[in-house]
Amino acid sequence: MTASSRTVGGAQQAAEASERSPFARLTELLSPFQPGKPLINLSLGEPQHPVPDFVGPVLAKSVSAFGRYPIAKGTEPFRQAAARWVSKRFALPRAIDPDSEILVLNGSREGLFFAAIAAARYVSARKGAPSILMPNPFYPAYAAGARAANCEAVFLPTTRDNGFLPDLDKLTPATLDRTVAFYLASPANPQGAVASRAYFDRVKQLADRHGFIVLADECYSEIYTQTAPGSMLASAGDDFANVVAFQSLSKRSNLPGLRVGFVAGDKKFLARFHELRNVAAPQVPVPLQDVAVAAYSDEAHVDENRRLYKIKFDLADQILGNRFGYVRPAGGFCIWLDVSAHGGDEAAAVKLFKEGGVRVVPGSYLARSQADGSNPGAGYIRVAMVQDSETTAGALHRMVEVLNESRGQ
Repeated sequence: MTASSRTVGGAQQAAEASERSPFARLTELLSPFQPGKPLINLSLGEPQHPVPDFVGPVLAKSVSAFGRYPIAKGTEPFRQAAARWVSKRFALPRAIDPDSEILVLNGSREGLFFAAIAAARYVSARKGAPSILMPNPFYPAYAAGARAANCEAVFLPTTRDNGFLPDLDKLTPATLDRTVAFYLASPANPQGAVASRAYFDRVKQLADRHGFIVLADECYSEIYTQTAPGSMLASAGDDFANVVAFQSLSKRSNLPGLRVGFVAGDKKFLARFHELRNVAAPQVPVPLQDVAVAAYSDEAHVDENRRLYKIKFDLADQILGNRFGYVRPAGGFCIWLDVSAHGGDEAAAVKLFKEGGVRVVPGSYLARSQADGSNPGAGYIRVAMVQDSETTAGALHRMVEVLNESRGQ
């Protein structure tokens, strides 16, 4: 097998370590120390921009709906609003059917987790031990989902050499024949890489040929400063077969605490997914879905959100230049910095905290070691650009000062 992997059964301890929160590991790493300056937290990808003005009035108007159980598939107004938005935003080959091709989620994270279980039940028998592909580094919910589905997690290294996206040419027929699902994040977390239409087309061809489900994580699609990222759904054909895409209001609308998102695509898979969610997944309160209807019906607050992120990336361009291998990401709100020349990712994270009061995540905490012992996240730190522009600029200046790196030529 060309793609490196570790079996759940044969590497239980490693699997459990990979499913530990990177933030819990970071807390342990930094626990012996105090921040050297007033703390600036750039570790957690929690948007800090203002909550949209419409949230309060919508909740007040809908408060009585907290008195009844919500249906698992989502209210009709929510499904219609989400279907309209995703169909228009990504210029899909045809409009999403709100009755059969969309489900509400309690945020995209739980949907991504439960989707692995649903995919393992949905696909035909695999040729070999069932597996789930995912990028490495990866969102922890992917590995947790694979383990819950009793599937082998196959980690596909995403590095600068392959554009920070899984190298499809490295996937062998034997690996693909036993694949249940493929988690694909675009824009990627943490590097911000965006898949092209040609890349999506190739993934779709592989899914159809080998009979697996593409679980496209697109929760960062609305955070960009240049070209709007596309969607895997646009490459999925008129029936969206073997493809579902996950969206969330956390990043798009600066509403991480609302816990509302959706999944759209293949109606046959979503019917099975709904059966599982109807008995096992958290329901989404109706008033929160009403807020989501308002959010998906308004783009002004999203434009303003992007404007605020653009200001901060402009600052990063000026302050970092080409230090730490910095490249402005195509999407998302994180920057992925190479600190291998500064003792590695853990050492740099400790130094930035102890001397600069800046909290960042070591890249190795976001990834799994490959079969050859290498970790694609090692030597990098993830910096979430979520604070206001003045605070962000201060943190970036501290990072340059603490790590004492002059501008490269």
